[in-house]
Amino acid sequence: MKSMVSVDFFTVPTLRFQILYVFLVLAHDRRRIVHFGVTAHPTAEWTVQQLREAFPWDTAPRYLLRDRDSIFGLDFVAQVKEMGIKEVLSAPRSPWQRAYVERVIGTFRRECLDHVIVFNEASLYRHVKLFTSYYHESRTHLSLGKDTPEPRPVQSIELGGIIAIPQVGGLHHRYERRAA
Repeated sequence: MKSMVSVDFFTVPTLRFQILYVFLVLAHDRRRIVHFGVTAHPTAEWTVQQLREAFPWDTAPRYLLRDRDSIFGLDFVAQVKEMGIKEVLSAPRSPWQRAYVERVIGTFRRECLDHVIVFNEASLYRHVKLFTSYYHESRTHLSLGKDTPEPRPVQSIELGGIIAIPQVGGLHHRYERRAA
């Protein structure tokens, strides 16, 4: 699991009905979002650049799971091979074969994007960045033993009462113990 990542695109409409694309790279070990990119015009070159940014130097995983989308062209396949990554393609029309990344995309939609208005690329990037921070540091996962992708310490009762800290523009909250 530590050497496996999934990549996928999902679309988001803006206020003016422009379609924006989000490229997501998810590490399977702790359900961490390794990298994301937002664009209005995804090209093969842009996708290859996103892959390079996700895995600089010698940080490439061993396996990369992806679907058979045409945006992953020959340039992408060549870059994956050059980085020493073994590509695993899912069967056509089989999103359950990449369940982790599909689940994260659904989480993005249900818990963030369905509740905000996206104006443009910068707006969408800001929303995705805020939610990614919340997802890593505050949102618990049952599959991680009710922990977050970035492990956090258990707070003792002696630290004080529980307070709510707004996150993602007040859409979600983080609860911590603080002295009064």
